[in-house]
Formats: sequence, structure tokens, C-alpha cells
Amino acid sequence: MTIQWFPGHMAKARREVSEKLKLVDIIYELVDARIPLSSRNPMIEDIIGQKPRLILLTKADMADKEMTRSWIEFFEKSGQKAIAINSQAGTGLHEIVKYSNELLKEKFDRMRAKGLKKPRAIRAMIVGIPNVGKSTLINRLAKKNIAKTGNTPGVTKAQQWIKVGKELELLDTPGILWPKFEDEEVGYRLALTGAIKDTILNLQDIAVYGLKFLEAHYPERLHERYQLAEGVEVVEMFNKIGSLRGCLMGGGEVDYDKTAELIIRDIRAEKLGPLTFDFPE
Repeated sequence: MTIQWFPGHMAKARREVSEKLKLVDIIYELVDARIPLSSRNPMIEDIIGQKPRLILLTKADMADKEMTRSWIEFFEKSGQKAIAINSQAGTGLHEIVKYSNELLKEKFDRMRAKGLKKPRAIRAMIVGIPNVGKSTLINRLAKKNIAKTGNTPGVTKAQQWIKVGKELELLDTPGILWPKFEDEEVGYRLALTGAIKDTILNLQDIAVYGLKFLEAHYPERLHERYQLAEGVEVVEMFNKIGSLRGCLMGGGEVDYDKTAELIIRDIRAEKLGPLTFDFPE
């Protein structure tokens, strides 16, 4: 199955991001800590060019902590500063301004050399794919509900400036995906973690991908959650899970659509614990 989702407002958003680059000092690139590579838009590299960037691994509480540490090391080895954050709990947010100042030290030193005793607030543009947590981060930093949030992708449709105290001014942007996923697995991972609207997906295919991934990388959690034996085929998994959780049709047959929805919901709601679907190697 090929997964694609690139509505018209995303093409417009890409143009607007390019136009506003000159107004900001730094880019905050938000990536989902569960899929740090799959949730990086390859177009961002071309769009932002040499602009300083801080990578924020959002939803870190939902990701495998050991894998998140490995990803931060991976990014830093490639010369990119990355920090893990949990916007809901506020974890890691205090480091954003700290590392922004470090990345912008040369620029602010030049401003001081021109006679500016106190540089203005940092102007940052927030970019990332849909449903990566941009609005939640903004609301937490601003300490009020300024940006609209939601569990479905595509909530933010326009850019907006938000002041965060005296230190920071944020430019929020709509989530941007890219026109074609070269790697089919990237599409599956984005779909499984909620970056693509469920209404355009074959949820059975997404659930099958999730089960196979869990069987390969987190088998103990999978077997414990659904009382599965080792070496069970995917169809048998569906039958077992559907029967166990009451996803049945008339006559007692398993409803595969409902079972698929349940599996995906369980994965997203951390019923199988914190999971990471991308590996640095």
C-alpha cells in the first residue's frame, strides 16, 4: 500500500515558510521522538538552508528512552543540537532558550558590537509535520492557550506570531508533509503514530505493520498485552485480539476493521508502553 497525503494548504505553507525565513533567527524543527527520522521533512533542508536550527524531539514520554538518548547522540554527531521534550509535562522546555542562545551567540555578539547592549528577544520559527506537537509546545511556553490543538493532523492552517515572555517570539506554522514518501515504511510509521488522517488510510494494513514491528522489536510487550503465543501468524493475532477484546460481528466472527482500530489506538495510547519505530543505525 502506498500512503500519501499532501493537501493544498501544505503547498501554500511551504511557500510561506520560505518567505518568512528572513524574519527569524533560528528554526525549531520538531520531530516525533517515536519516529525521529520518519518525521523529518526532507524538504526542510532545502527550505531553511544555513539558518541555525534546534531539533526538538517531542512526545519524548511516549518514546523508548534508551532510543531517544541514541537519537540525540546521532544528531549531535552530525553537528545538529537536539533535545528531548514533553510539552504536556513541561520536561526539557527550559533548555530551549539556553541552547538557542548558544547557537545564536555569534549573531548576538555581532549585535552587541554594533552598540546594542541587550539583544532583542530570540525570533524562532517552529516547523514540523502535522500532529507533531507544535501547538501544544507553544501553549506550554506561552502559559496560555494561544495555539489551537488537536489529536488530528492539520489543525494549524496559518502562520501566527506568539510572544513568550521577554526572551522569545515564536512564529507558528502549519504542519507540512512532503508530496511523496520514497520509503514505504516512512508512510506506515507516520500513519501509525497519527501524522496522517485515519480517514484516508487502510487501517488494517497499518495495524498489520504495527503488529509485525512489535513482534520483531518489542515481542514481550505484544504477547503480554494480547495474551499471544510466540510465532503466531498475523491473521491469528487479529483473531485472538478481536476475540479477546470483543471486536465481533454477528455470528461471533471477528470484525477486522474494529480490531485494527483497537490495535492502532492501543499503540498510540501507550497501552504497550513507550515505543520507538526508527532506529539510528
